[in-house]
Amino acid sequence: MLKLSRILPFLENARKPWNFSQNLGLKYFPAPIKFDPIEKVDRPKLKIIEKVPQFPPGLRPPKMQKRLRLMRGPELVHNKLIHRQYGILALGGGRLKWNHFEMMRMGIGRQIDVNRMFAIWRVDPPWQPVTKKGQGQRMGGGKGAIDHYVSPIKEGRVIVELGGHLEYPEAYKILQLVCHKLPFKAMVVSQEIMEQREAEEEQKTKSNTNYYTMKYVIQNNFGGCHDWLSPFDHKWFGRYR
Repeated sequence: MLKLSRILPFLENARKPWNFSQNLGLKYFPAPIKFDPIEKVDRPKLKIIEKVPQFPPGLRPPKMQKRLRLMRGPELVHNKLIHRQYGILALGGGRLKWNHFEMMRMGIGRQIDVNRMFAIWRVDPPWQPVTKKGQGQRMGGGKGAIDHYVSPIKEGRVIVELGGHLEYPEAYKILQLVCHKLPFKAMVVSQEIMEQREAEEEQKTKSNTNYYTMKYVIQNNFGGCHDWLSPFDHKWFGRYR
């Protein structure tokens, strides 16, 4: 049987009328973003990229080697946002073909509002020739003909910038449509995200308590690692492979 001491509190509360208290007052919403004076561009949409570079008349298109070093290492020049808003950042090295340029131009151009947004290129048009021999040909006979042109990209390169009167969620929705279709790893970034990445990288370097870093190991030839390490490992100490 239930004890009377347990039932009495419920009976007392049942006799009292229900008190519905309504909290009245002002609702506090975050202040809207104040857009600084934005530098205007000539064309709000991305420009059309030429599939083949234009050479002077009478000049034969030159051929060149693969030059894989153009894709290795960090980008030291074009690694900042000019308009300090949004863009696509390369997380690895690779090559951009003309098809990738068209994919980005069409994908971003269909989504942006030209009255309040703009997009600009941060990479050069395809300029490095890639040769290829016809199917079924034997080895030898000289270097093959030029098949297409590419633009080499290093890690940390800004590919496209998006700016204007828009916030990050809207910019992310537009840029992510083409970001995952690139031939290398990339991410949509804002100025705040890039500053946060730099701060985290600096904090990791300062807070590292392990004395035997990759730089220390390689410079002191631990385990005879100089015999099998590549020149790029000696230069960047295991990064930017």
